[in-house]
Amino acid sequence: MYILGIETSCDETAAGVASNSEILSNIILTQSAHSRYGGVVPEIASREHIRHIVPIVDEALQKAEIRFADLSAIAVTRGPGLVGCLLVGVSYARNLGLSLDIPVVGVNHLEAHISTAFTDSEIDFPLLCLVVSGGHTLLVVVNGFGKYEILGSSRDDAAGEAFDKVANLLGLTYPGGAKLDDLAEGGDPGIFRFPTVKLKKGRWDFSFSGIKTAVALKIKELENTEYDPANVAAGFRQAAVKMLISKLEDAIEYTRCSRFAIVGGVAQNKLLRSEVDRLSAKTGVGCYYPDQSLCGDNGAMVAIAGNLMLENNINYESDFDASAYLPLK
Repeated sequence: MYILGIETSCDETAAGVASNSEILSNIILTQSAHSRYGGVVPEIASREHIRHIVPIVDEALQKAEIRFADLSAIAVTRGPGLVGCLLVGVSYARNLGLSLDIPVVGVNHLEAHISTAFTDSEIDFPLLCLVVSGGHTLLVVVNGFGKYEILGSSRDDAAGEAFDKVANLLGLTYPGGAKLDDLAEGGDPGIFRFPTVKLKKGRWDFSFSGIKTAVALKIKELENTEYDPANVAAGFRQAAVKMLISKLEDAIEYTRCSRFAIVGGVAQNKLLRSEVDRLSAKTGVGCYYPDQSLCGDNGAMVAIAGNLMLENNINYESDFDASAYLPLK
Protein backbone atom coordinates (compact mmCIF):
# COMPACT_ATOMS: atom_id res chain seq x y z
CA MET A 1 0.00 0.00 0.00
CA TYR A 2 1.51 3.31 -1.12
CA ILE A 3 0.47 6.44 0.77
CA LEU A 4 1.32 9.98 -0.30
CA GLY A 5 1.80 12.43 2.57
CA ILE A 6 1.44 16.19 2.03
CA GLU A 7 2.55 18.87 4.51
CA THR A 8 1.84 22.62 4.13
CA SER A 9 1.12 23.79 7.68
CA CYS A 10 3.69 26.59 7.75
CA ASP A 11 6.66 27.41 5.51
CA GLU A 12 7.70 23.95 4.33
CA THR A 13 6.13 22.60 1.15
CA ALA A 14 6.70 18.88 1.59
CA ALA A 15 5.59 15.53 0.24
CA GLY A 16 6.65 11.97 0.94
CA VAL A 17 5.62 8.42 0.13
CA ALA A 18 5.43 5.57 2.62
CA SER A 19 4.58 1.91 2.20
CA ASN A 20 3.68 0.04 5.40
CA SER A 21 5.60 2.69 7.39
CA GLU A 22 8.69 2.28 5.18
CA ILE A 23 9.71 5.68 3.85
CA LEU A 24 10.25 5.65 0.10
CA SER A 25 10.70 9.39 -0.43
CA ASN A 26 10.73 12.60 1.58
CA ILE A 27 10.97 15.84 -0.39
CA ILE A 28 11.08 19.12 1.56
CA LEU A 29 11.23 22.68 0.26
CA THR A 30 11.81 25.30 2.96
CA GLN A 31 10.61 28.64 1.66
CA SER A 32 13.37 31.27 1.51
CA ALA A 33 11.05 34.22 0.89
CA HIS A 34 10.56 34.90 4.61
CA SER A 35 14.17 35.53 5.65
CA ARG A 36 14.00 39.26 4.86
CA TYR A 37 11.03 39.64 7.25
CA GLY A 38 12.50 37.76 10.21
CA GLY A 39 9.57 35.32 10.35
CA VAL A 40 6.84 33.64 8.35
CA VAL A 41 4.45 35.92 6.45
CA PRO A 42 1.26 33.82 6.08
CA GLU A 43 0.13 35.36 2.77
CA ILE A 44 3.54 34.81 1.18
CA ALA A 45 3.72 31.27 2.57
CA SER A 46 0.35 30.39 1.06
CA ARG A 47 1.37 31.70 -2.35
CA GLU A 48 4.67 29.80 -2.20
CA HIS A 49 2.80 26.58 -1.42
CA ILE A 50 0.60 27.12 -4.47
CA ARG A 51 3.71 27.60 -6.62
CA HIS A 52 5.57 24.55 -5.37
CA ILE A 53 3.10 21.86 -4.31
CA VAL A 54 2.70 20.25 -7.75
CA PRO A 55 6.44 19.86 -8.53
CA ILE A 56 7.17 18.73 -4.96
CA VAL A 57 4.53 15.97 -5.14
CA ASP A 58 5.78 14.96 -8.60
CA GLU A 59 9.34 14.71 -7.25
CA ALA A 60 8.18 12.62 -4.27
CA LEU A 61 6.50 10.12 -6.59
CA GLN A 62 9.52 10.00 -8.90
CA LYS A 63 11.87 9.39 -5.98
CA ALA A 64 9.60 6.58 -4.74
CA GLU A 65 9.52 5.20 -8.30
CA ILE A 66 5.73 5.02 -8.43
CA ARG A 67 2.91 6.69 -10.39
CA PHE A 68 -0.26 8.42 -9.22
CA ALA A 69 -2.18 5.29 -10.25
CA ASP A 70 -0.15 3.24 -7.74
CA LEU A 71 -1.33 5.27 -4.74
CA SER A 72 -3.70 3.58 -2.27
CA ALA A 73 -4.43 6.69 -0.18
CA ILE A 74 -3.40 10.29 0.45
CA ALA A 75 -2.67 11.78 3.88
CA VAL A 76 -2.54 15.54 4.35
CA THR A 77 -1.97 17.83 7.32
CA ARG A 78 -5.32 19.44 8.17
CA GLY A 79 -4.14 21.36 11.25
CA PRO A 80 -3.03 22.96 13.44
CA GLY A 81 -1.11 25.56 11.46
CA LEU A 82 -1.56 28.66 9.32
CA VAL A 83 -5.00 28.22 7.84
CA GLY A 84 -4.15 29.71 4.42
CA CYS A 85 -1.19 27.35 4.11
CA LEU A 86 -3.19 24.35 5.28
CA LEU A 87 -5.92 25.10 2.73
CA VAL A 88 -3.43 24.74 -0.12
CA GLY A 89 -2.45 21.22 0.92
CA VAL A 90 -5.96 20.12 1.88
CA SER A 91 -7.51 21.43 -1.35
CA TYR A 92 -4.84 19.80 -3.50
CA ALA A 93 -5.05 16.47 -1.64
CA ARG A 94 -8.84 16.26 -1.70
CA ASN A 95 -9.05 17.07 -5.39
CA LEU A 96 -6.27 14.61 -6.20
CA GLY A 97 -8.01 11.91 -4.16
CA LEU A 98 -11.29 12.61 -5.94
CA SER A 99 -9.63 12.30 -9.35
CA LEU A 100 -7.90 9.03 -8.37
CA ASP A 101 -10.92 7.70 -6.44
CA ILE A 102 -8.84 6.87 -3.35
CA PRO A 103 -9.27 7.79 0.36
CA VAL A 104 -7.90 11.10 1.64
CA VAL A 105 -7.01 11.16 5.35
CA GLY A 106 -6.76 14.43 7.30
CA VAL A 107 -3.85 14.23 9.75
CA ASN A 108 -3.22 16.21 12.94
CA HIS A 109 0.19 17.92 12.62
CA LEU A 110 1.16 17.02 16.20
CA GLU A 111 0.19 13.39 15.67
CA ALA A 112 2.33 13.36 12.52
CA HIS A 113 5.36 14.40 14.58
CA ILE A 114 4.55 11.73 17.19
CA SER A 115 4.23 9.18 14.38
CA THR A 116 7.95 9.51 13.63
CA ALA A 117 8.58 7.74 16.95
CA PHE A 118 6.82 4.71 15.44
CA THR A 119 9.83 4.28 13.14
CA ASP A 120 11.75 3.24 16.29
CA SER A 121 12.41 -0.50 16.04
CA GLU A 122 12.45 -0.72 19.85
CA ILE A 123 9.24 1.24 20.48
CA ASP A 124 7.43 0.21 23.65
CA PHE A 125 4.23 1.45 25.29
CA PRO A 126 3.52 3.45 27.27
CA LEU A 127 5.97 5.77 25.53
CA LEU A 128 6.81 9.20 26.94
CA CYS A 129 7.11 11.65 24.05
CA LEU A 130 8.38 15.23 24.04
CA VAL A 131 7.22 17.18 20.99
CA VAL A 132 9.45 20.22 20.46
CA SER A 133 8.95 22.23 17.28
CA GLY A 134 8.63 25.77 15.99
CA GLY A 135 4.96 25.96 16.87
CA HIS A 136 4.49 23.46 19.67
CA THR A 137 5.98 22.12 22.89
CA LEU A 138 4.12 19.15 24.31
CA LEU A 139 4.83 16.37 26.80
CA VAL A 140 2.57 13.38 26.19
CA VAL A 141 2.26 9.72 27.17
CA VAL A 142 1.59 7.57 24.11
CA ASN A 143 -0.30 4.36 24.91
CA GLY A 144 -0.51 3.34 21.25
CA PHE A 145 -1.28 5.17 18.05
CA GLY A 146 -4.22 7.50 18.64
CA LYS A 147 -4.09 6.96 22.42
CA TYR A 148 -2.60 9.99 24.14
CA GLU A 149 -2.45 11.45 27.63
CA ILE A 150 -1.20 15.05 27.55
CA LEU A 151 0.88 15.92 30.61
CA GLY A 152 1.87 19.47 29.74
CA SER A 153 2.35 22.05 27.01
CA SER A 154 3.76 25.53 26.50
CA ARG A 155 1.95 28.42 28.18
CA ASP A 156 3.34 30.91 25.65
CA ASP A 157 6.14 30.58 23.08
CA ALA A 158 6.98 27.15 21.75
CA ALA A 159 10.60 26.06 22.17
CA GLY A 160 11.40 26.42 18.46
CA GLU A 161 9.70 29.81 18.33
CA ALA A 162 11.87 31.01 21.22
CA PHE A 163 15.01 29.77 19.44
CA ASP A 164 14.02 31.63 16.26
CA LYS A 165 13.21 34.84 18.13
CA VAL A 166 16.48 34.84 20.06
CA ALA A 167 18.34 34.12 16.83
CA ASN A 168 16.68 37.18 15.32
CA LEU A 169 17.79 39.27 18.32
CA LEU A 170 21.34 38.13 17.61
CA GLY A 171 21.07 39.17 13.96
CA LEU A 172 20.75 35.68 12.50
CA THR A 173 18.49 35.27 9.46
CA TYR A 174 15.22 33.34 9.65
CA PRO A 175 14.84 30.46 10.23
CA GLY A 176 17.42 30.99 12.92
CA GLY A 177 17.03 28.10 15.37
CA ALA A 178 19.59 25.84 13.70
CA LYS A 179 21.92 28.80 13.12
CA LEU A 180 21.74 29.69 16.81
CA ASP A 181 22.55 26.08 17.68
CA ASP A 182 25.65 26.23 15.47
CA LEU A 183 26.66 29.62 16.92
CA ALA A 184 26.25 28.34 20.49
CA GLU A 185 28.69 25.51 19.78
CA GLY A 186 31.51 28.07 19.82
CA GLY A 187 30.31 29.92 22.92
CA ASP A 188 30.71 29.62 26.69
CA PRO A 189 27.35 29.10 28.43
CA GLY A 190 28.86 30.25 31.71
CA ILE A 191 29.41 33.84 30.57
CA PHE A 192 25.72 34.77 30.41
CA ARG A 193 23.34 32.79 32.61
CA PHE A 194 19.63 33.11 31.93
CA PRO A 195 16.85 32.06 34.32
CA THR A 196 14.65 29.04 33.83
CA VAL A 197 10.99 29.46 34.72
CA LYS A 198 9.30 27.51 37.51
CA LEU A 199 5.54 27.63 37.08
CA LYS A 200 3.31 27.62 40.15
CA LYS A 201 0.64 25.59 38.42
CA GLY A 202 0.98 22.91 35.75
CA ARG A 203 3.69 20.51 36.80
CA TRP A 204 4.82 19.71 33.25
CA ASP A 205 3.89 22.94 31.47
CA PHE A 206 6.58 25.04 29.78
CA SER A 207 7.20 28.77 29.45
CA PHE A 208 9.93 30.22 27.23
CA SER A 209 8.84 33.86 27.04
CA GLY A 210 10.74 34.77 30.22
CA ILE A 211 14.04 33.40 28.92
CA LYS A 212 13.50 35.19 25.62
CA THR A 213 12.83 38.50 27.41
CA ALA A 214 15.91 38.05 29.61
CA VAL A 215 18.05 37.59 26.49
CA ALA A 216 16.51 40.68 24.85
CA LEU A 217 17.28 42.78 27.94
CA LYS A 218 20.84 41.47 28.11
CA ILE A 219 21.49 42.24 24.45
CA LYS A 220 20.13 45.77 24.96
CA GLU A 221 22.41 46.17 27.98
CA LEU A 222 25.41 45.04 25.91
CA GLU A 223 24.64 47.01 22.73
CA ASN A 224 27.36 49.63 23.29
CA THR A 225 29.97 47.11 24.41
CA GLU A 226 32.03 44.44 22.73
CA TYR A 227 30.70 40.96 23.39
CA ASP A 228 30.69 37.59 21.68
CA PRO A 229 27.17 36.68 20.44
CA ALA A 230 28.20 33.03 20.66
CA ASN A 231 28.29 33.32 24.46
CA VAL A 232 24.76 34.76 24.55
CA ALA A 233 23.57 31.99 22.23
CA ALA A 234 25.24 29.34 24.40
CA GLY A 235 23.72 30.76 27.59
CA PHE A 236 20.23 30.85 26.11
CA ARG A 237 20.51 27.38 24.61
CA GLN A 238 21.63 25.92 27.92
CA ALA A 239 18.73 27.53 29.81
CA ALA A 240 16.13 26.40 27.26
CA VAL A 241 17.44 22.83 27.10
CA LYS A 242 17.70 22.69 30.89
CA MET A 243 13.99 23.45 31.15
CA LEU A 244 13.09 20.73 28.65
CA ILE A 245 15.30 18.12 30.30
CA SER A 246 14.11 19.00 33.81
CA LYS A 247 10.45 18.46 32.88
CA LEU A 248 11.30 15.30 30.95
CA GLU A 249 13.26 13.80 33.86
CA ASP A 250 10.43 14.55 36.26
CA ALA A 251 7.92 12.93 33.89
CA ILE A 252 10.09 9.83 33.45
CA GLU A 253 10.11 9.32 37.22
CA TYR A 254 6.36 9.92 37.47
CA THR A 255 5.18 7.78 34.53
CA ARG A 256 7.69 4.95 34.86
CA CYS A 257 7.71 4.62 31.07
CA SER A 258 10.37 2.22 29.83
CA ARG A 259 11.21 4.38 26.81
CA PHE A 260 10.95 8.00 25.71
CA ALA A 261 11.21 9.85 22.42
CA ILE A 262 12.03 13.40 21.33
CA VAL A 263 10.34 14.54 18.10
CA GLY A 264 9.89 17.80 16.20
CA GLY A 265 12.26 20.31 14.64
CA VAL A 266 14.09 21.16 17.89
CA ALA A 267 14.98 17.46 18.24
CA GLN A 268 17.83 18.32 15.87
CA ASN A 269 19.42 20.57 18.51
CA LYS A 270 22.91 19.33 19.36
CA LEU A 271 22.83 20.14 23.08
CA LEU A 272 19.34 18.67 23.50
CA ARG A 273 20.43 15.40 21.88
CA SER A 274 23.51 15.28 24.10
CA GLU A 275 21.46 15.92 27.24
CA VAL A 276 18.84 13.35 26.18
CA ASP A 277 21.59 10.74 25.84
CA ARG A 278 22.92 11.71 29.27
CA LEU A 279 19.43 11.47 30.80
CA SER A 280 18.90 8.06 29.22
CA ALA A 281 22.15 6.79 30.69
CA LYS A 282 21.32 8.26 34.11
CA THR A 283 17.80 6.81 34.32
CA GLY A 284 18.36 3.59 32.40
CA VAL A 285 15.37 4.45 30.22
CA GLY A 286 15.90 3.99 26.49
CA CYS A 287 15.59 7.05 24.27
CA TYR A 288 14.87 7.68 20.61
CA TYR A 289 15.01 10.67 18.32
CA PRO A 290 14.26 10.35 14.61
CA ASP A 291 16.60 10.90 11.73
CA GLN A 292 17.09 14.63 11.18
CA SER A 293 15.10 14.48 7.92
CA LEU A 294 12.05 13.50 9.99
CA CYS A 295 12.44 16.11 12.74
CA GLY A 296 11.27 19.26 10.96
CA ASP A 297 7.97 19.50 9.09
CA ASN A 298 7.96 16.90 6.31
CA GLY A 299 5.62 14.85 4.16
CA ALA A 300 6.96 11.44 5.18
CA MET A 301 5.72 11.86 8.76
CA VAL A 302 2.25 12.70 7.41
CA ALA A 303 2.32 9.58 5.22
CA ILE A 304 3.36 7.45 8.23
CA ALA A 305 0.53 8.91 10.33
CA GLY A 306 -1.97 8.23 7.55
CA ASN A 307 -0.69 4.69 7.20
CA LEU A 308 -1.05 4.10 10.96
CA MET A 309 -4.59 5.50 10.93
CA LEU A 310 -5.59 3.08 8.19
CA GLU A 311 -3.71 0.12 9.72
CA ASN A 312 -5.39 0.66 13.10
CA ASN A 313 -8.84 1.18 11.53
CA ILE A 314 -9.14 4.60 13.12
CA ASN A 315 -12.22 6.43 11.90
CA TYR A 316 -11.44 9.56 9.95
CA GLU A 317 -13.59 12.26 8.42
CA SER A 318 -14.01 11.83 4.69
CA ASP A 319 -15.30 15.38 4.47
CA PHE A 320 -12.90 17.66 6.33
CA ASP A 321 -11.43 21.12 6.03
CA ALA A 322 -8.30 22.87 7.25
CA SER A 323 -8.27 23.94 10.90
CA ALA A 324 -5.86 26.46 12.42
CA TYR A 325 -6.52 25.07 15.89
CA LEU A 326 -6.77 21.29 16.02
CA PRO A 327 -6.15 19.75 19.45
CA LEU A 328 -4.45 16.40 19.85
CA LYS A 329 -6.99 13.87 21.10
